[in-house]
Amino acid sequence: MQLNYQVLGQGPPLLVLHGLLGSLDNWKPYARAVADRFQVFLLDMRNHGRSPHADACNYDVMAGDISEFVNDHGLGRVHLLGHSMGGKVAMRFAQCHPSQLWKLVVADMGIRENPPRQAELLSAMRALDLRGLQQRTEAEAALLPAAPDQRLRQFLMKNIGRDSHGRMYWKCNLESLWANYRHLLAALPAAPPVVRPTLFVRGERSDYVRDVDLPALRQAFPLATVETIAGAGHWLHVEAPAEFLRRTLKFLGED
Repeated sequence: MQLNYQVLGQGPPLLVLHGLLGSLDNWKPYARAVADRFQVFLLDMRNHGRSPHADACNYDVMAGDISEFVNDHGLGRVHLLGHSMGGKVAMRFAQCHPSQLWKLVVADMGIRENPPRQAELLSAMRALDLRGLQQRTEAEAALLPAAPDQRLRQFLMKNIGRDSHGRMYWKCNLESLWANYRHLLAALPAAPPVVRPTLFVRGERSDYVRDVDLPALRQAFPLATVETIAGAGHWLHVEAPAEFLRRTLKFLGED
């Protein structure tokens, strides 16, 4: 699958993977901040952004997409950073394609099964017929009950595009994401330990990576370091960008 991507900077390759219902646009501020040290590849995952749509959407096929991307661009071994769903894709890539990995950063995601936090959002988006709307403000108002937080609504609104006739449409493949949602919530399969330098960064106010999850993380990634950003939630790179940048740069820059 030919994933949509953008490249910034020069240096060792760093691939950045967004979360569910996100896109590469979410990570442009971070990419600009590290572009003086890394050649940053921002990717749209399958069924997201401007990447192709597909019926299959699980961690094995998405990890395969990343491996194919690395091969197609002759990148050899890469640094990989993934947030939320992208974090699980990154971990599965590390399990299945360790020879292509240099260092791994996982932002606020563990290996266990996750609860269906986004089910209401996906349902609300699927129920919204964009073809009958004229203004983006109408779509935002319709999403208000499922997404009362303005920042979350603005995040979801980034999935709306307009065709050549000016009609709005969902850029992400909602039907495939809904059909495969159970796969995206699933725990990662058992695999041999990944003996590569790994940094798990979690938000203090997030419960995606709990203390009780840490033994399993360290068993799966025995070289892992776990760090917590005080006051941050799940969107730690948005809520605490300077601290997230500092910690990830320190880790990626270590020999």
